[in-house]
Amino acid sequence: MSFSRRILLGLLSGIACGLFFGELVAPLKVFADGFVKLLQMTVLPYVMISIITSLGSLSYSTARRLGLRAGAVVLALWGVALAYSFVIPLAFPKMQTASFFSITMVERRPPFNFVDLYIPANPFHSLANNVVPAVVLFSVLLGVALIGVPQKQKLLDVLAVLMEAVSRATRFIVKLTPIGIFAISAHAAGTLSLEQVGRIQVYLITYVAVALLLAFWVLPGLVSALTPIPLREVFTANRDALVTAFIAGDLFIVLPALTEACGQILSRNGLTREEDHNLPDVIVPASFNFPHTGKLLSLSFILFAGWFAGASVSVASYPQLAATGLMTFFGSLNSAIPFLLDLFRIPADTFQLFLATGVINSRFGTLLAAVHTIVVALLGSAALSGALRFQPARLLRYGVILALLTILTIGGLRVLFTTVLPPRFDGAEILYGMKPLYPHADAVVLTGDAALNPPPPMRGGVVASIRSRGVLRVGFFPNRVPYVFRNHEGKLIGFAVERAHSLASTLGVRAEFIELRTQDLAADMASGRCDIIMSGVLLTPLRSIDTLFSDPYLDETLALAVRDHRRDEFTSWSELRQRQGLRLAVPNLPYYLSLVRERLPLATVIPVDPDLIQLDESHGYDAYVGPAEKGAAQTLLHPAFTIVVPEPGAIKIPLAYPLPKRDLEWAAVVNTWIQMKQKDGSADALYRHWVLGQSTNSRVPRWCIMTNVLHWGRGA
Repeated sequence: MSFSRRILLGLLSGIACGLFFGELVAPLKVFADGFVKLLQMTVLPYVMISIITSLGSLSYSTARRLGLRAGAVVLALWGVALAYSFVIPLAFPKMQTASFFSITMVERRPPFNFVDLYIPANPFHSLANNVVPAVVLFSVLLGVALIGVPQKQKLLDVLAVLMEAVSRATRFIVKLTPIGIFAISAHAAGTLSLEQVGRIQVYLITYVAVALLLAFWVLPGLVSALTPIPLREVFTANRDALVTAFIAGDLFIVLPALTEACGQILSRNGLTREEDHNLPDVIVPASFNFPHTGKLLSLSFILFAGWFAGASVSVASYPQLAATGLMTFFGSLNSAIPFLLDLFRIPADTFQLFLATGVINSRFGTLLAAVHTIVVALLGSAALSGALRFQPARLLRYGVILALLTILTIGGLRVLFTTVLPPRFDGAEILYGMKPLYPHADAVVLTGDAALNPPPPMRGGVVASIRSRGVLRVGFFPNRVPYVFRNHEGKLIGFAVERAHSLASTLGVRAEFIELRTQDLAADMASGRCDIIMSGVLLTPLRSIDTLFSDPYLDETLALAVRDHRRDEFTSWSELRQRQGLRLAVPNLPYYLSLVRERLPLATVIPVDPDLIQLDESHGYDAYVGPAEKGAAQTLLHPAFTIVVPEPGAIKIPLAYPLPKRDLEWAAVVNTWIQMKQKDGSADALYRHWVLGQSTNSRVPRWCIMTNVLHWGRGA
């Protein structure tokens, strides 16, 4: 059996294994990671030796021509990648969306550091830490310097022997590829979460379709149109490397294989002279450090994120996006994407969608990157040896087919998303379908006289009263998502509800809930109507005069809820301060009113009952002022709005629990409980679940044949 067939067998059997056993294959990740690291082990030494040897053996004139002509090829491919990135949004249908609060709304990531990435102050540190761009720059400088060194052949002979040793080690490791591919594909097929795929299917399908178009026609078609190399040969010679790169999601590990295959293609087609036979040894490792087509196609995610979040990037901003993207994509995508999201005022929490799409898209992006590397090596070498040919008939045929395939791909995707797979935003379903993170009894809500009348007076303080009656009476303000609200079943749920059950459990009693009104807060506490209020209540100096509060347990962030298409108007406090005629709906609380009037003296402040405030386009407000945490949850119900935290800085608003009768003993108990829950991590878990929307408890095990079809292992 040929090596290619063994790789294919490993791939298919791995997928079958993952689909059959599901998450039971998770331990195979150890073998998958081990295989990738084995491949990586020899690549960096290979890159360094290859560049030094290949450049050192050239003349200065050849090296100059190599840089200019291979550079021209790279620039041309960049233009192709950018063009397709900007065409992708034409496939997106119309849709409104929203998301939970994310701490990335207020965080500012460190700027991209181009110098540290590319200029090695200590090349040995770069080698030890796998900083590939810095190693390549050092190798290029050393190789160029070696060109003019007398008696350089002695060193080149030694490097050639070392190169052969590294190549042999690499070939030995490559023999393990079928086993490694099996482990990688089994782990991916068995553990990949399918629920996120449905949410991001528009971008996922579009990226994959365009990446395949570029990988199988646009880029290799250029080689066929400009050289005598047949399109089929581009793939047959590199088949094993392309499959490995796709499954592993790593271009770096196949660079030696791509280099060798490209050299063979050029030799078979007579496109290089004797002195140019080692050109791919320079071009392939060096081109790895420049943004490839797969990376640049990820610029389309910025356009998708803007579409998804209702903050679309205008066509006029495309040149800025292209220039900035090229610079930032010299580094890691995980650093560049958040920077670009922030630059174009797109909600930073959409970066989580990029990570989710990366599970699949990274494979296709790596496949495209491998094809890009092949095309640069072949066209760059052909350009240097004068083997490029510009035949109008062949170029016209290529251009016509390219245009037809592009129109069919983008147009077909638009029709698909409009008719067969129309995107549906189910924010209300997401919010009202949430379940408690920790198990507890359904919340008991008192109504009628039981809710209106305070409990009978008892001797002792609040703690003694709670223990005597066996009940913790918890006051709450209704419709305070994500703290307190009713789900589709009419049950009271939310962050504060779970916290109340936790406090009651700590005291050894059960919790009962009493609905209150904001304006009656002080009176309800003074009368002893409830033992504590848990609804995300703002702590202010004026409130603390009449009511005892616990220590703050959470900080909210002041923000503005605005219509999606107007978000760019509200990103800066200094600009808002100069604007006249702004109509702002502000919770009718002295703290909020004074804060907004101080910040925005020219705005018209309209007090709104905190219990009745709802995002509504018909009211004519320019923005709603309030906490970003509550506002983000509201946008799930009203996706025409988005949350903006103006710069600079974030204004924090402390939340605390109102307590009755100035009972310091009860306050000490509550404060101790707050600290205890912060220390044991349960408070953070509830925050992530209810406020950030990270529903870890509702995760359903991955579908697999063994459990869901054959029903093996159930009931254990």
